[in-house]
Amino acid sequence: MACGGAYVTGDGRAQLGQPAEDGQPAAVTLPAAAARIRSFSFHGDAVEALRDVQLAVLPGTLTAVLGGSGSGKTTLGKLIAGWLRGGHSGVLRGSLALGADRLEFHGGSGDPRINPAAWSGRVGYVPQDAAAMLSSVRSTVAEELAFGLENRGVPRLEMIRQVARIAEQTGLSGLLERDPAELSGGELRRLAVACAAIADPEVLVLDEPLASLDADGASQLRTLVDRLLDAGTAVVLLSQTADALARSAGHWIVLNGGTVTAEGPPAELGNGAALRDAGVVAEGLPAGTPGDLPLAAASTPVLELRGIGFGYGSGETRGARSARGPAGVVPPVALLRDLDLTVRPGEIVAITGPNGTGKSTLLRHFNGLLRPQAGEVRVEGGGIDRIPTGRIAASVGMLFQQPRDQLFERTVLREVGFGLRRLAGAEAAAGRAQEALAAVGLSDAAQAHPAELPSSRQRLLALATVLARRPAVIALDEPTVGLDRHGLERLQHAIAAAAARGAGVVLVTHDLAYARANAQRILALDGGSLREI
Repeated sequence: MACGGAYVTGDGRAQLGQPAEDGQPAAVTLPAAAARIRSFSFHGDAVEALRDVQLAVLPGTLTAVLGGSGSGKTTLGKLIAGWLRGGHSGVLRGSLALGADRLEFHGGSGDPRINPAAWSGRVGYVPQDAAAMLSSVRSTVAEELAFGLENRGVPRLEMIRQVARIAEQTGLSGLLERDPAELSGGELRRLAVACAAIADPEVLVLDEPLASLDADGASQLRTLVDRLLDAGTAVVLLSQTADALARSAGHWIVLNGGTVTAEGPPAELGNGAALRDAGVVAEGLPAGTPGDLPLAAASTPVLELRGIGFGYGSGETRGARSARGPAGVVPPVALLRDLDLTVRPGEIVAITGPNGTGKSTLLRHFNGLLRPQAGEVRVEGGGIDRIPTGRIAASVGMLFQQPRDQLFERTVLREVGFGLRRLAGAEAAAGRAQEALAAVGLSDAAQAHPAELPSSRQRLLALATVLARRPAVIALDEPTVGLDRHGLERLQHAIAAAAARGAGVVLVTHDLAYARANAQRILALDGGSLREI
């Protein structure tokens, strides 16, 4: 099996250089990590999540594992990182190796047991849900960055130096005294990457690392990856998009249906059939055509924001910290300033802007989850300041940046049908639920538990819960994150259908290609106000 310029022997050793005339390699270097997965299945699942997958990554190389939703790439990444363990998480047959340390698994009770703490000291992992890897017990970004170093007994002065270094490399220097719970999605992802990279692991596995990052964040991440490669770290990228970072890899492995369908250098695989069949998104190929979008009619707006002002921290106390001012008073952070926005029936508006500028905060004003400190929000011609959030939800549907925040039922069908009987009546509710599931391609998963779905399908399920209610306003926070090519097509069709029936759609995104292809207007939020771009 070819691997990033090396080739691998039957026992998984990577051999560098060209063979000598006698057929023997000139030099031998063990991979930083290697996996030979004959099969892996989760407990209780009859279908194998992975089968016949081999991967070997050399120190200082970047390898991209590409595949669509449900292809198995996240499962493979978690096995390499020790987040999934044979015997504990499922039945593994094959081997895992870090350097010269190899573990053989036969799917039985006598298999070796991975020590997660020891394994994580050698392999860093950043999951799709960046918040999942944070300790949640640290009250500042600086403390979160130091958490892993403290556990390893790093001396305090060295810890401070390393925190400052990684913060500068990931654009977190100005956020070190912020509470991680207050960070935007893109800022959280930077923090998760920094936490994984701070100890310079032998191997770093990144699952959709560019998701939710603005242009500066993406550039800083690519620079950080280059530094890690130069230092000898092996980096494994898991992605549904053949983006610039993936194209800089030395080797691609394409997964589809839990097995390898193609592998080789990017120049050979390019935009070939294996990528398309797997649902991999080719960067720069939008999902629609701007000229096909109808213009919104000059009618009564479904959403109006007039002179909105909002900031976090005004007069709030959280315990004394010198960086937060005297007596622990949190300095006010004004995110929105005299902001105006009008959305008409059938209009699709995209909002973009740097991480941390308040885009998610703005969306939460639409349905009353946040109330403005100045100005007024009007939905379908009426102010919402005295209306409970639960009642506003009938008119304003929200897709959160983290879909798990709005999923709680036992089955996919029950999730979509929740509250529909009261809203639309028993007879119409069942039809609406089935229609919404079909629109997002989840009809075959109606009886599945939402927590068992891949994160991309969870996002589509959360979208279905919004579509089924047929609100006048649909607000989508980073809806394209984690979606493969098939998922992006379903998202595009669902948005277009909602607009066609008269809904106003507002989507927050860093994907400008998608925004240009699917919105009539693109607005940038920066400095507290919106401007058209």
